[in-house]
Amino acid sequence: MTGPVIRALSASDAHLFDALPDPLGAREAHRRTRFRPDWKRVALRDGQVVARGAWWGGPDDAEPVNINWFDVAEGEEEAGAELLRSAPWRVELEINLPGGWRDEPALRAGAEARFAAARAAGYELLVERFLYRWTPERGLPERPGRLRFRAEPDDTVFFDALRRIHSATLDAHALKAVEEGGLDQAAQEELDFFHWCPSPREWWQVAHTPEGDLAGIHIPAHNPSGPTIGFIGVVPEQRGRGYAYDLLAECAHFLVEQGAEFISGATDQGNLPMAANFAKAGFPVVRERINFHPTGRTA
Repeated sequence: MTGPVIRALSASDAHLFDALPDPLGAREAHRRTRFRPDWKRVALRDGQVVARGAWWGGPDDAEPVNINWFDVAEGEEEAGAELLRSAPWRVELEINLPGGWRDEPALRAGAEARFAAARAAGYELLVERFLYRWTPERGLPERPGRLRFRAEPDDTVFFDALRRIHSATLDAHALKAVEEGGLDQAAQEELDFFHWCPSPREWWQVAHTPEGDLAGIHIPAHNPSGPTIGFIGVVPEQRGRGYAYDLLAECAHFLVEQGAEFISGATDQGNLPMAANFAKAGFPVVRERINFHPTGRTA
C-alpha cells in the first residue's frame, strides 16, 4: 500500500472534499458554516480521498481558530493522523457527532476511528459537550422575574465577574485556561471571544438581585453561524438559588427580541446543572461534540 498524499485544496479542486462519504452527518451539521477552500486538506491514497479536514475561522481571521470537520475512511487512521500532523496550524479539533452515537455500532466505530487518528497526531481529549438548538415551536421559557437585568458598557465589570465565576467552574475550557495562566487568562479568553463574535457589544448584560447584589452575567451572541447562548454565569456566592435558569431564560428572550429564529447553545456533559437548565428551558440536544486539544506529542 502506498503512503498517503496530503493536499491542501483551492477553489479549483475544492470538490475533492466531498468525495468521502459522510456517515456521521457532518455536512448537515455544518450547512450554515462557511469554510475557506484553502483551509481544507485531504489525504489521498492511490488517487482516492481517505481522510479530510476543514479548518475554520471567522471571515476576518488570518489563521483558523479550530478544525471542526474531520473524517477518515475505514482503516485509514494513520492517513488521518498524517493529515493533522502535516497541517501548518495546531488548533483545537472539534468532532461533531449525532446524539447517542455510542449506542449505534457503526457510528461508534466511525467516531473511534477519528479519535484514534487525532491521538496519533498528538491531540488529547479535552471535553465532551452537548449541542442544543431551540426553535420557536418549543416556546420560550418563562422568565422567573427574580433578577434585574441591564446592559453594562464597562469591560472591567465583566472581567471581574468572569474571574469570580471561573474561580469555581465546571467548564473544561475555563479550567484549562486557569491551569495555563490563572483566572486572568480565563477571563480574558472569554472577553476576547465575545469581542470577536459579530454581535453588538451592547447586548452583554449583568444581573442583580432586587437588593442590588450581582447575581451573574449573560451574553447573548451571534457566532458566524447564527444566534447563540454565548455565556451564562452565576457568581459563586449566589449559587444554589437556580439563577442560571433565570439567566438562560433572559438570554433566550433577548435573542428572540433581536429577531432570532433559532438559538444554539452548548455545555459540557459533565456540567449536569447547566445541562438540566437547558432541558428545563426547552433546548433539545441535537448533536454531541468531542473537543481535542493539541499537545505537541505524536505517536
